[in-house]
This record gives sequence, C-alpha cells and structure tokens, in this order.
Amino acid sequence: MTWYIILLLVLLGLSGIGMIIFILMHSGKGTGISDMIASSMYSSQTGTSIIEKNLDRITIICAIVFMVALLALMILYPQGTISNG
Repeated sequence: MTWYIILLLVLLGLSGIGMIIFILMHSGKGTGISDMIASSMYSSQTGTSIIEKNLDRITIICAIVFMVALLALMILYPQGTISNG
C-alpha cells in the first residue's frame, strides 16, 4: 500500500469514529451528553446554543471528511481491483 492510501484509510476511520461520538453527544430532548456538559458550564440557554452550534459544525466537518475519503478510495480502488495476494 502506498502512503496516500494509508492516509485515506486513517482519515476514513478517524472521521467515522468522530461522527459516531459527536452524533451521540447531540441532545435528543434535553437528555444528551452535551446538555450535561453545558448545564455544568453555563446556567443560561445561550451557552447551550453555542455548544450545540459548535457540535453541529464539528459533526458536519467529520461527515465531509468521511465522504471525501470514501469517494477518493472509491476512485483509487474501483470494484475488483484489490487483490487478495
């Protein structure tokens, strides 16, 4: 494997794990991890909205990195080009 394939695989794995973590941190109905963190840091609603906006941005960045890495790997290795040997 070449260095750019390894780099793309690492980016794919890290962004996938990041998406899982950051999606789980989103609050559902006031019971998310981000609400627990935000309630201990800020007592007003403006603090939680800033945290939610930043959490949204990080999740979107992870999703974009995931999709770019996935598309690059699909272009570099079309179906049937990876050998077993």
